[in-house]
Amino acid sequence: MQTMNELMDQLKRQIIERLNLKDHTPKDIGDDAPLFVEGLGLDSIDALELIVLLQQEYNIKLSRAEDGPKVFHSVRTMAEYITEHSPEKTTA
Repeated sequence: MQTMNELMDQLKRQIIERLNLKDHTPKDIGDDAPLFVEGLGLDSIDALELIVLLQQEYNIKLSRAEDGPKVFHSVRTMAEYITEHSPEKTTA
């Protein structure tokens, strides 16, 4: 199982690749930096790409659309959501 830091690094690489952010490296994206508006400056089309990323890479569907702004606030909030909702997570 990945650590939170490994997952965040992986997410940064996937975001750069998926959104074609050629001018960015994973080091350019802070763990807690906003992804939208003042942060990376992503828009609603990018949000759709991030939803697809969650579905394709992590087999996670965003259950409620209104959760989107909270889930996609930063790389850390995405990683926390993935960790909490991962299908591989076993319940004891």
